[in-house]
Amino acid sequence: MLIQKSVVSPLASSSAWTTHGPRSRTSSQVDTLVEGEVKNITEFGLFVGLDGEIDGMVHLSDLSWEKDGEEAVADFNKGDIVKAKILDVDIDKERISLGIKQLTEDPFAEAMGDLKRGQVVTCVVTATMDAGLEVSVSEGITGFIKKNDLARERSEQRPDRFAVGEKVDARITSIDSKSRKLNLSIKAREVAEEKQAMADYGSADSGASLGDILGAALKRKETSGDDDSADEAEAEETKE
Repeated sequence: MLIQKSVVSPLASSSAWTTHGPRSRTSSQVDTLVEGEVKNITEFGLFVGLDGEIDGMVHLSDLSWEKDGEEAVADFNKGDIVKAKILDVDIDKERISLGIKQLTEDPFAEAMGDLKRGQVVTCVVTATMDAGLEVSVSEGITGFIKKNDLARERSEQRPDRFAVGEKVDARITSIDSKSRKLNLSIKAREVAEEKQAMADYGSADSGASLGDILGAALKRKETSGDDDSADEAEAEETKE
C-alpha cells in the first residue's frame, strides 16, 4: 500500500472547537472509545474522522503492540472504519491523539507476569549465532544471551556449545520494553550461585577451596532432590 508522504491539513476547522475543546463532547474525554473513517494515511500514522468534523490521529507507534509502525500501517486503507481510544486532547493545538493498540492489553506485559530483573529462569535455545543465543523464556517472551554471558570461564563462552532445543538456566539481567525482549546471563547465574555457596559452606578464612565449597553445595542439592523423589514415591505407594 502506498503511504502518502505529504502532511495533511489541520485536523479540523476551528469551528469544530471551542475554548474548552471539541464541540462534540463524545470526542473530548481521554479513554473514550470512538469509531471513525480513515481519512488519510501519512508517514506519521492514520487520520481518523470523528464526530463534529474533527479528525484524530493514530501515531504509527500506537497502531499495534506486536508490529512496528510501518508494518502495522500496511493493514489499513483509506476509507476503513476503525475503532480507537482517545489518548490525549490538546486544545491549544486542536489535536486529538488516538490509539488502536490501547484497545487491548499489552500481551508482553501480560506474558511477563511475575518475571523480574535478577530472577533465574529456565529457557529454551531457539537459535545460535556468533553473538550469542536467542532463547524462549515463556509463551510470548523471548530473550538473548550475549556470548560473553554464556559462562564465567572465557574458554566456555562459545555459542557452539549449545544446541537448538536445549534448556538452560539463566538470570534476567534487564528487561527491554522497547524491543520487548529480555537480556539474560548464564555467567551472572553462576557468579550468584558461587557467592551463595561461599556464604553457606565456607569463607576465605575456612581454608576450603572454591571447588570444595561448590562440591558441597552440589552434593546437598542432589541429596535434596533424592529426598524429594523418595517422598513422592512414598506418597504414590500410600495412594495404592
